[in-house]
Amino acid sequence: MKKPLLGAHVSTAGGLFKAVENATAIGAESIQIFGASPRQWKARLPVKENIEIYKDAVRQSKVGSVYLHAAYLVNLASADKEIHKKSVENLSTHFKIANLIGAKGLVFHIGSAKGVDISVAKKNIVAGMKKVLKNVSGESFLIMENSSGGGGKIGVEIDEVGELLKSVGSNRVKICLDTAHAFEAGTLEVSQASIKKYFDKWESRIGLDNLVVIHANDSKTAYGSQSDRHENIGEGHIGMSGFKNLAKEKRLWNKDWILEVPGFDGMGPDKKNLDILKSLF
Repeated sequence: MKKPLLGAHVSTAGGLFKAVENATAIGAESIQIFGASPRQWKARLPVKENIEIYKDAVRQSKVGSVYLHAAYLVNLASADKEIHKKSVENLSTHFKIANLIGAKGLVFHIGSAKGVDISVAKKNIVAGMKKVLKNVSGESFLIMENSSGGGGKIGVEIDEVGELLKSVGSNRVKICLDTAHAFEAGTLEVSQASIKKYFDKWESRIGLDNLVVIHANDSKTAYGSQSDRHENIGEGHIGMSGFKNLAKEKRLWNKDWILEVPGFDGMGPDKKNLDILKSLF
């Protein structure tokens, strides 16, 4: 089995093509980017000329896969009709960008049910995802990311994510596993035996073919903390031993692994973190 493509979230400041330059500088084989501002409801589509420049840069690079990350404002679980509507519209635009640039998929946070009955929140999420899929055609995946828990977040347990996947009922929907989130949620312990048990459960409940990308992040906070705080590889509570055990799980070798860590210089995912991740394989 081939080893996974390993990479990081990189900046597009200065143009989409800059992401490829930034990826090359740290040796990334897979990247995640923002297609538009992650902190604004309004999102613009890139102009055709810039898309072509970007695609040409990717073709000439060693980048084998690209993912987009959705805006942080999106909350499909919301019972507020205006928030839900804006979430669907914003997610649709980002999803359209993913398809326009030929990205493998758009990763988004499933949502928070804070102040909303959990069953209603799930119905809202499923309805919202179906609208996004109807709004945007193409080959890119709409990718749900597991959550760390706390604040009414949806998508903590494997079964919960699987339930949403089944309810949407589309082969255009896949899943992203964030290692820090799963650890912080108290669902993924990082001994070798626990990791095997976790992915055995994933295989039987969801199917590992539905997992396409891993956010490889160490955790700044303890197991079960429900606090979404990432740390550099080997510097957090998952630690080098935990990541060594994750890398031994060969069922994850056909997934793309992407860093979303603070960086040893505090400037985001860097070559040092990526070199550490590569050393595990």
